[in-house]
Amino acid sequence: MITTFSFQEAQLDEPTEKILLPPTDPNAEVIEISSYKLVYVGGACPRTYRVYTDNSMIGVIFQHITHWSNAVDKIRYAEPVDAVVGLDQFMKVARVSTTATEQSPTEEELLDKEFDALTIDEWERLKRYVPQAKHLVAV
Repeated sequence: MITTFSFQEAQLDEPTEKILLPPTDPNAEVIEISSYKLVYVGGACPRTYRVYTDNSMIGVIFQHITHWSNAVDKIRYAEPVDAVVGLDQFMKVARVSTTATEQSPTEEELLDKEFDALTIDEWERLKRYVPQAKHLVAV
């Protein structure tokens, strides 16, 4: 005998508990350290925490039996605040170095982009752009 059931029925059998609670959820296990909020995600050893600052998640840290660590370096920290600050500093440096190495596209490259993909600043650059006609040949 073949029986069918809908996807809705299958969902009702599953638990309805939330996973990855935000730091503002009253059911979230939150540790506040200076300007950071650590929200417990799961795990026993290591315990995993998402790190928030100003309602933005900056990364993940781990609580081991003997130390703390973060997801970006191989350093063992004695205190959670040190792991959080190390993570935050790494992310700030990574953001600055990424921004510094990115070069804005040339006007010719902008002309190859789809119109919908252009930003307002790129449109303004293209409005002022005058192509050089050095290599044009009349036929």
